[in-house]
Amino acid sequence: MKQRIRFIINPISGVGKKGDLPQIIEENLDHSKFDYDIAITEYAKHAKKIAYEASLEGIDIVCAVGGDGSVHEVGTALIGTQTKIAILPCGSGNGLARHLNIPMNIPKAIECINNDSSIRMDTVLVNDKPFLGIGGYGFDAIIAKKFDNYHKRGFWSYVKLVIREFSKYNPINVSVDLNGEIKTLPVVLCTIANSSEFGNGFVVSPNSSVTDGKIELCLLKPFSFWLAPSVVYRFFKRTAHKSKYSEVISFEKARITLSQNIAHYDGEPFDVKDVLNIQVVPSSLNILIGKK
Repeated sequence: MKQRIRFIINPISGVGKKGDLPQIIEENLDHSKFDYDIAITEYAKHAKKIAYEASLEGIDIVCAVGGDGSVHEVGTALIGTQTKIAILPCGSGNGLARHLNIPMNIPKAIECINNDSSIRMDTVLVNDKPFLGIGGYGFDAIIAKKFDNYHKRGFWSYVKLVIREFSKYNPINVSVDLNGEIKTLPVVLCTIANSSEFGNGFVVSPNSSVTDGKIELCLLKPFSFWLAPSVVYRFFKRTAHKSKYSEVISFEKARITLSQNIAHYDGEPFDVKDVLNIQVVPSSLNILIGKK
């Protein structure tokens, strides 16, 4: 019996035109295994509604065609359901897709769907808000908020924003409560990592796994402006966790108090409360993956 797939295309995510995607899907999907339809998002958060309704219909797979924001919407709608999420990465960063070894080439990413290899991945719950891969409350949250309103998408837009904003950024103060042990310090990044990277190869937690029942707290302490190139280089070389400015702590539950109420979850900006109760939700999402 064939599985049913609903592709949800976000026409404005990432870079490049999306008009040829239906034809690419038609030409590369294995029609002996799958029947499919396509839905186009029309407004913010529309993908979440479409994905949730698909799960109620008993659709086997919902495919997020877009960037990390689209994946966030679709994936959080499917947490706790039997419906699988697939990813065709068309965004600016594609962090979760990269972590799961899903190719950036769309026909090759469709081949991952044809292979139908899946896992049950952990997700993260912060107060009442879930996310899938990476969440942050420091400089990355500022960039996510600026990028959300920026006039142009793509990697170089990120670069321009990072350079512009870092020179005037003031570290935030965080207080972290892990099983009664409290740590208070100023940080540039306060990142919750279920997966390994923000996107574009910027790896904040190379040892993170989405199936180990744990998440990582990645703290980047203040450093001199002149050291920024070498610090950033470490992230792209997957060695940032070894820097003297970094600290990585694995945990299942934690409470964090912030001096700044801006966050991002999977690259999507949010306003948050001062006190955050954070926990991993093990094996809560069915997701298709690529080959290692």
